[in-house]
This record gives sequence, C-alpha cells and structure tokens, in this order.
Amino acid sequence: MRIIGIDPGYAIVGYGVLDYSGGKFKVLEYGAITTDKDTPFEKRLCEIHEDYSYILDKWKPEALAIERLYFNTNQKTAIDVAQARGIIVMDTAIRNISINEYTPLQVKQAVVGYGKAVKKQVQEMITRILDLPSVPKPDDTADALAMAICHAHCSGSLLSNINLR
Repeated sequence: MRIIGIDPGYAIVGYGVLDYSGGKFKVLEYGAITTDKDTPFEKRLCEIHEDYSYILDKWKPEALAIERLYFNTNQKTAIDVAQARGIIVMDTAIRNISINEYTPLQVKQAVVGYGKAVKKQVQEMITRILDLPSVPKPDDTADALAMAICHAHCSGSLLSNINLR
C-alpha cells in the first residue's frame, strides 16, 4: 500500500510518501511544501494546490493519512489551516484516493505505543521505524511521516475507527 502522510498548514505542509507491505516500510519521499508569509493568502493556497497535486501525480498514493483538525485558542490560525487542509482533501478526493483522519493521540499510540508520548519520542521512533539517518526536518515533515506510519499500522484495524481525543 502506498500512503501519503500530511501535516496540514499554510506556511508549511509536511508530507511523507511510504510504501508499506508485509509489515515493512519503504520511504519514497518526504519534505515540506512551503509558502512565503508575504504572499497573499489566496496565492499561498494556489501554491499548496500546485505542489501537492504534483506530489500526488508523481507518487499516486492509495491512501492519505491526515490529522483530524481540532480548534485551539487561535481561531484565525485554525481557520487558515482548515482552508489549506480543504485544498489538500479536495485534491486527494478528485483522484479517488482514500482519505483517513487521525487524532494526535491515535498517531502517538500507533507510532510509539503510548498516546501521551512527547514529540521527541515520536520523532525518535519515526527515525528507527523508517531507518532514517536522522530526524526529518522540519518537524512538520516528521509529523507527516508519523501520520503515514499510523495509517499503515491502523488500516484494517479497529483502531482506525476509534475516535480518541
């Protein structure tokens, strides 16, 4: 199964593309789509669309693993992230790719085995599981890889249907 993990944002969209078969991972590509803070917001959304579409067309994933949004104290940021996330979901849906949402708790549980793990623990496990030379940077990229690993571990499992918050 080919999975793309996404950590949504509008300044940085982390992504990671993995193949998962027989309990083993193969890393195909990971990185970040970035937009400049001085670019008008609507143009930033266009840049995300163009770059993400290119990645989808290049790798043709079967599944998207993306963080389920939750609102924190900064509603303006949450709304802007939701708009960027909408572009990602739309681009994925147009290609008939399975869309799978996970909470941070589910990702930590699937990657580390502990739902309240700290970011450093998750990053260390990503590095080990994927046999990477170092922790992927920026953090958004590591988070996207964790999403993809989570989907690999949870797809076909009842864990993917549990709503953990």
